[in-house]
Amino acid sequence: MNYMIFAALYDHLMSEAPYDRWLDYVKNNSNPALKGLDIMDVGCGTGEMVIRYGQEGANVTGIDLSSEMLLVAKEKTDKLGLTPFLIEQDMASLPFIGEFDVITVFCDSLNYLKTETDVKSAFTSFFQQLKTGGMLLFDVHSPYKITNVYSNQTFADDGDEISYIWNSFEGKEVLSIEHELTFFVKNEDNLYQRHEELHFQRTYPIANYKEWLEEIGFVVEKIEADFRAEAPCEESERIFFKAVKK
Repeated sequence: MNYMIFAALYDHLMSEAPYDRWLDYVKNNSNPALKGLDIMDVGCGTGEMVIRYGQEGANVTGIDLSSEMLLVAKEKTDKLGLTPFLIEQDMASLPFIGEFDVITVFCDSLNYLKTETDVKSAFTSFFQQLKTGGMLLFDVHSPYKITNVYSNQTFADDGDEISYIWNSFEGKEVLSIEHELTFFVKNEDNLYQRHEELHFQRTYPIANYKEWLEEIGFVVEKIEADFRAEAPCEESERIFFKAVKK
């Protein structure tokens, strides 16, 4: 997947993403004071959560498949005087990096893995890199969101500097979706250049995630939805898991 153009536009397009709510979720489920904790943020993108953890005093490692995303994250953290470890790596084949108190995988990053095997491999690696008592916190798209919110939908935004058309199609795999993104970006000559991206995402029933986590050795302590401390319902869109290495 080529994130070159997407990385440059990502922060603009994600300007309303609920980063502070993810931070609150981590604090509420680990320790309100993150200072001194060893935190790995997987699928860290341009570093928004890495920055927030660092500003809270945590020791942060950011993992992402995209070198372009990591370059943006490096520029941003340098400007703020933060020094996280930023590593280009596929979460499905993550080598041992160290032992962590908390591993987070937010903004549906896990849904970019294409197979059940990849998801299980990622969970296994996360388990190996957690300290005893450490926790894995992540979110995924619900089956409802894939089939009822995204499938065969078109989203668009007509901005002055950046415009986009986002078409979502049902994928070949069960509970998968393909996002066809077309961007129009104004250049120095006030002309719009067209760029295209194709993104694949896939999810699974909640019971599957729970079963895979427990098979690896995690204790699943909480399953919630949509930033609320409530169990998922039929129309929940974002499912949160808290799994602990006992």
